[in-house]
Amino acid sequence: MRIDKMLANLGFGSRKEVKQLLKSGAVKVDDVVVKDPKQHVDSNNQIVTLNGDVIEYKEFIYLMMNKPQGVLSATEDSAQETVIDLLELEDQVYEPFPVGRLDKDTEGLLLITNDGQLAHKLLSPKKHVPKTYFAVIDQEVTDEDIKAFAEGVTLDDGYETKPGELKILKSGMRSDIELTITEGKFHQVKRMFEAVGKKVVYLKRISMGPLPLDETLELGEYRELTDEEIELLRDYQVK
Repeated sequence: MRIDKMLANLGFGSRKEVKQLLKSGAVKVDDVVVKDPKQHVDSNNQIVTLNGDVIEYKEFIYLMMNKPQGVLSATEDSAQETVIDLLELEDQVYEPFPVGRLDKDTEGLLLITNDGQLAHKLLSPKKHVPKTYFAVIDQEVTDEDIKAFAEGVTLDDGYETKPGELKILKSGMRSDIELTITEGKFHQVKRMFEAVGKKVVYLKRISMGPLPLDETLELGEYRELTDEEIELLRDYQVK
């Protein structure tokens, strides 16, 4: 990567400002002053410093967020807070985006990255990557619902969903359930329950593919994925 692009991506100014920074002699690569903005650097194998401080640069960033309610799964919005607004500036400079979306009033696992190839793999309808949700339903959930979901239900627009795996954790006037689906239609979980005459009153995504939500994350908190978690996602194949 060109040294000027790297510094600009990290928020050290515009390309023009970065050129002035380089011209001043403040930037070194492997302890050698670099003034040419076109010089390429390998951030994985070379040490870049600015005024003596080491600059760390990654091509890709991988974050897991426990998304809170009331926040949009979007990169920007002129009127409402987005998940990107919750990131530190040092993470925003990588220009990441949410992998898919959670409804504004839905909580839980949201992956945020700038790795378009991995995002496409996880979101492609052809891959059938499962997503599991915990939900509270406003009335009793029965074995009949389990059977209906296993066969697929008809949504309000006539769409026939693919089979979903419904587990009843607690049944009663309010029921706790887990639902695993391989699609991501608009408001799909809510609409699937509406198809059987029931209403979702709380919804939280707890896993995506092989990756479970880190339950130590408070709402609105996030962390970087570990190397092992990144490899899990890259290598994941639906059985």
